[in-house]
Amino acid sequence: MDKKPKVLAIASGGGHWVQLLRLRPAFEECDVLFATTREGYRSEVAPQRFKLIPDGNRWQKLKLLKCALAVAILIIREKPDIIATTGAAPGYFAIRFGNLLRKKTIWVDSIANAGELSMSGQQAGKYTDLWITQWEHLAKPEGPSYLGNVLG
Repeated sequence: MDKKPKVLAIASGGGHWVQLLRLRPAFEECDVLFATTREGYRSEVAPQRFKLIPDGNRWQKLKLLKCALAVAILIIREKPDIIATTGAAPGYFAIRFGNLLRKKTIWVDSIANAGELSMSGQQAGKYTDLWITQWEHLAKPEGPSYLGNVLG
């Protein structure tokens, strides 16, 4: 029997998490570990594995550093084959560390970013194997690609 690919599905809370959960059908044949910044989301993915990571943003430098460190440790310990994220900071760090460790990486920019790509998405894009926008008019030949959205 073939080994199931290990997927780290990671996102910050709120809309990023909701969108990540809408991608669950894509992970049906995988061994998935969900990681996010809010403990209350654990029950939403049970019985699949769940890891809590610290939250942080660009205005909270120390928390951002803790988030980055926790994501790096998670990737080193779990050794996922694929890292998939809908953002924001935890996803960005996962993409960067995943890229350094030669993991397959997928960034799906938030549907909330209709006018332009998110700051995290703009920065993470060049480190991904698959870089996706959910708005057709934001797609470019050099990336990101438009493949649909989580609502449609």
